[in-house]
Order: sequence, then C-alpha cells, then structure tokens
Amino acid sequence: MATCRLRSGHGNWVTGDRFWNRRRELALLGSLVDEGANILLVAQRRMGKTSLLREFQRRSDGERTCVYVDLQKAKDAPEAIVEISLALKRQSGLSDGVLSVFGNTIEKLGTMVEKISIGDLGVTLRAGLNAGNWSKKGSELLEVVAGSEQHAVLMLDEVPILANRLLKGSDYTITPERREALDEFMSWLRECASRHRGQLSIILTGSIGFEPILRQAGLSATLNSFAPFELLPWDDETATGCLIALARQRELDFEEGATEELLSRLGCNIPHHVQTYFDRLHETCHRRGDDTITRDDVARVYEERMLSTRGHAELTHYEDRLKMLLGHEALPMALDLLTEAATVGHVSDEALRSLREDHERDGFQASLALDEIRRVLEHDGYLRMTDRGLVFVSKLLRDWWKARHGFAYVEVARR
Repeated sequence: MATCRLRSGHGNWVTGDRFWNRRRELALLGSLVDEGANILLVAQRRMGKTSLLREFQRRSDGERTCVYVDLQKAKDAPEAIVEISLALKRQSGLSDGVLSVFGNTIEKLGTMVEKISIGDLGVTLRAGLNAGNWSKKGSELLEVVAGSEQHAVLMLDEVPILANRLLKGSDYTITPERREALDEFMSWLRECASRHRGQLSIILTGSIGFEPILRQAGLSATLNSFAPFELLPWDDETATGCLIALARQRELDFEEGATEELLSRLGCNIPHHVQTYFDRLHETCHRRGDDTITRDDVARVYEERMLSTRGHAELTHYEDRLKMLLGHEALPMALDLLTEAATVGHVSDEALRSLREDHERDGFQASLALDEIRRVLEHDGYLRMTDRGLVFVSKLLRDWWKARHGFAYVEVARR
C-alpha cells in the first residue's frame, strides 16, 4: 500500500485514479444491484456517496446501464423529470428513447425533434411538463431505462433536498398541499421501483437525512421497498493508506507517529476531512520548502487551519442543512444542543431538561421538538449517544463548532 500514489480530489467527487479504496462497498453494491434490489444509500455528509456512485458507474461500463442524476437544483417533481430526461439524453443508447417519449411535446412547442440539443431540451421540457403530466412522462422514461439490454441502474442523488423543498417550500413550513405533493412523488418512485424490479434498480441518496424528512411528513412507509445501504467512515488502516498515497504523489514523507496524530485529532475518518487535512499540511510543507510532515505540523495546522472559521464552506454547510431539516423555530434549540456538546464535551440528561425548559420559557414547544431534533442530529451524524450522554461523532466538527459558537455560549451548568 505504501507504494501507491493518489491524486487529491480537491473537494469534488472523484473517480478512477483519484478514488481511494471502498472495494468492499463497491462489491456489495454490485451484488445488491445484480440481485435486483432498490437501495437507499445512507451516510453522513462528506463520506463520499457521490464518488461511490460515480465510481460504480465507471466500473459498470459494459456490464450495466448506469444513469446518474443530480436532483439538487430541482424545485418540484416536473423539474426532477427534466433532470432525469437530460441525464438519459446524454447516455449512449437511451437518447432516442427520451425523444420518443417527448416527441409530441417538443413538436408542439415548434422545435424539430431531430435537431434538439441538450440545452434546448431542458428549456423545452420545463415549458411542457406540469403537475398534470409529469408522473405519466416520468413512468414512460423509466420504461425506456428498464428496457435496456443490460440491467439498468438509476442513481438519484440529492433526493432529500428535493423532498424537503416539496414538503416545506422556501418558508420551511409544512402544509397539507405540500405533504400531498411529496406523497405523490414518493409514491411514484415506489411504484416504479416495484414495477421494474429485476430490470431496473433505483438508488436514492443525498447529503441530508431522507428518513427524518419523510417521518416529519408521516410518509416513512414510502421507503419500505428500498434496502438501506450505509456508507461508513474509513477505518484507520484505509485512512492511513490514503494519507501515505497522497504524500507519495507529492514526494512527501510523514514523520513517525504523524499519521496517528492526524487521525486522532479528526476522531472520525470522514474521507473529505482526511484529504482536506492533508492538503493543508502539503501547503505548509511547500511554503517552507520541506518534504517531511511532522507531528508538530499536524498539531499546528489543526489549530490554525482546520479550526479556522474562514475557508470551511463544507463545515458551515452543516448549519445550513440543519435549517433545511428543522426550520426556523427548532433551529435555535438544535444549535444550543450542539454548542453544549462542543463546549462541555457531552450533553447530559440534566442538560437536555434544562435546555428544553429554557426554550419553553421563550414560547417554543420544546418538549414536542426535542425528540425530533435528537433524531435528526443522530441520524445525520452530528451526535451519538454514549454513557455520558450525547457527544459529537467527529472531533473536528466538535472543535470547529466550539471555535465558531462557544465564545459567547454559557454552559447549562453555569446558568
């Protein structure tokens, strides 16, 4: 392993010579797909879900028909069908099928079917799809995918973001109409997954908790036909191998004990955090013209760079996603709970009771919200339960959160 080299991904999804390990996960995913399973890929943020799907797609070339669709920008169900259509249009062997499904729509809008481009197709379909016809056209598209000569895999990324938009809108408020819209979309997905079982496998994934969103809507049963597949952090051996391979690529060495120190500070080997830490160390060595990463480098870079409140959009995103899941009213209590865990090291049962009472005095129904907040924070990998109470899963996120929020925070025991 020490002779391997690895090129950094620099924050993006990666495949090929930038993709590290995950052999067992890729093999298991392939086995489930070939058995005809529909899959819910579950993992906390920055674990490499998109990279896993993209690498699976690359390695499936010639064996399976894999279509990757990013639904992050889709605002509603019709736009989701547009994104699926565009992904199929780019796929060799499926492009004609897309045009056959939407030929009449395209011609009605005055465009020649045989001359339609990807960009024009997106504009045209957005004009022609609506609440009344999206599910019919979507079902016809999936018929095209399922009709592939090879076993087909439709990989739908960032479905929870779309689900959250359908359920809560821009004001983060659940209404009966929005719940009905989410129910219609999820029921359509479940029905398609069931109808094409054995011909088409659908993989759902995203960077915020899907199950908490559906639970808030009372629609958890819509995922019953999808087998959960959890993507876990790297073990120490895999993370160490990655660090050494990254160093070899840049003609660097680690001082004895430096990799162990690095992993100890992270506390959880989230692939993106491992590689980000290395990139900061590489910059440090490059600036001083040295080729050895020392334990002192690891400590200094962690304090000065990894915990900086600047240049960490991926960590700031943890806050943004909480707002999406919990809304304006529950967010302050969630932030207090996380800050208590960061500053004290854990949240005891007594602290939970005190936080609930504090927020109830502010007029918030904290007793009703606390269980949901805890489920969201545990499900999405912020916190885990221990004998001491709730603690951060990631030491990096804990220390960064403390540096960002702990200065003005008064611990529950001191109030």
